[in-house]
Amino acid sequence: MTRILGLVACVLIVACGGGSTPSVASPTVARSVAPTVAATPDARGCAPVPSGIAVKTASIEMAKGGIVQLALRPDKAPATVATFISKANSGFYNGLTFHRVEADFVVQGGDPQGDGRGGGNQATELNDLPFCKGSLGIARGNDIKISNDSQFFICTGTCRFLDRMYTNFGQVTSGMDVVLGIRVGDKIKSIRID
Repeated sequence: MTRILGLVACVLIVACGGGSTPSVASPTVARSVAPTVAATPDARGCAPVPSGIAVKTASIEMAKGGIVQLALRPDKAPATVATFISKANSGFYNGLTFHRVEADFVVQGGDPQGDGRGGGNQATELNDLPFCKGSLGIARGNDIKISNDSQFFICTGTCRFLDRMYTNFGQVTSGMDVVLGIRVGDKIKSIRID
């Protein structure tokens, strides 16, 4: 009897599409149910950094003025953080623009072509960090396993529908007002790693 019930459950899951992973292009506004996160979130819905976790700090200085401070999370996305740090330290981001700005969703930049089509590939590192206001993520195309290696986005609203769909590798710690003032074409003067 148990085997029959198990078989029926498997057939229902396959028939209803429950066994497949959805494919979503570079962050879209499509909504999905957000998974629960173990850590108690702050007022923005962000998970606090647990004590004892080593974070890296990045500072994005905008050409028009203003600095955005970020806490990077190598404990959750080690390869993504390493790539971001390497590119920042090499001056890769200096002079690049934010090519995408969507109110209450994201600002996206770091594309060497400036149009959302540039950059290389790296493996996606899905984790349990929630995409809340100020979260730092990496863009990707339709294949959930492959992310861009240079284009990053910062959530300007609650983006929990991106949870476990994109690599979340950090959080704005100060300068959210600067993020909210970013417009299409605004240039990054530099990104410094501390």
